[in-house]
Amino acid sequence: MTKKTTIYDIAKVLDITAASVSRALNDNPKISESTRKLVLETANKMNYKQNKVALALRSGKSYNVGVIVPRVDSNFFASVIRGIEEELYAHKYNVIICQTHEDEKREYENINTLLNAQVDGILMSVSNISSESVSSENDLIIKKVIEKNVPLIFFDRKRNIDGVSSVTINDYEVSYMATQHLIAQGCSRIAHFKGNQNLEIFKNRLKGYKQALVDNGIEIDENYIILTKSDIEAGAEAVKTLMQLKNLPDAIFSSSDFAALGAIQQLKANGIRIPEDCCVVGFGNEPFTDFMELPMSTVDQVPLEMGRMTAKVFLERIENASSVKIEKKVVLTSELNIRRSSSRI
Repeated sequence: MTKKTTIYDIAKVLDITAASVSRALNDNPKISESTRKLVLETANKMNYKQNKVALALRSGKSYNVGVIVPRVDSNFFASVIRGIEEELYAHKYNVIICQTHEDEKREYENINTLLNAQVDGILMSVSNISSESVSSENDLIIKKVIEKNVPLIFFDRKRNIDGVSSVTINDYEVSYMATQHLIAQGCSRIAHFKGNQNLEIFKNRLKGYKQALVDNGIEIDENYIILTKSDIEAGAEAVKTLMQLKNLPDAIFSSSDFAALGAIQQLKANGIRIPEDCCVVGFGNEPFTDFMELPMSTVDQVPLEMGRMTAKVFLERIENASSVKIEKKVVLTSELNIRRSSSRI
């Protein structure tokens, strides 16, 4: 078995103290640039590997950050992760990615695993909480994160918990804008595919939709508001439900691009023309929306910017001990991309 190179071996070769080697390897400002460079070159030649666990114990930092998302096979969450990783890499942090698959118990397990791994922070988009008992259990472990002074930042989907910062978009305003756009196209029977109302982002999208109708003197018809999962099949099923109404909608504003895609497919199957008979606006700006036969209007959630800002909030928090109890609520400005699926004028 080959013996591992230690800082004492490097010190012996260079005829300097082990403490000097350690300082050079950890970029201590007390060590000159020439000595640091010499130590790094020698360590590399001798195939020296730093003991990350020992380093973390000495510095109090693991330089690992946990990121929890509902799923990674989504362009939105993949782009957020990319933004987080790009921002943190420059500060020598590694990212540990966990998925909840919209399962509250997995969310609990992910948080617990990351705490046991002694990560320096947790950046998280919460799952669809549907059970009060599980939600309560997850709130308890989140409080445990706070008690341990581990920085916790919510992004996109969040819970309102004292002491926890968040990075979101202006869901209410951009949903109002999307509905206002449909009204400007001459639509008055506008359906809305709402998401899980236990999540604030979907609540705000519904509120923005309703307020736009009220401000334009359009009566809110609850038959046009359908709880829909964020997938193609759910969007298609929602259209089948709408088709049973006496007065069919002349527009759909969906809280999800995938549900909007399912809606478009089902509308076409029923011989309904888009946008002539029914305009459609989605939410998310998934890549496919711009490459469809009929490009889909959609809300851009600025995921890269959201990821970078979430990382910046974490870095600000960890570098400023006095801000431990300070909440930072960042709201990014999203954009409505108007394309052919909703353009009549």
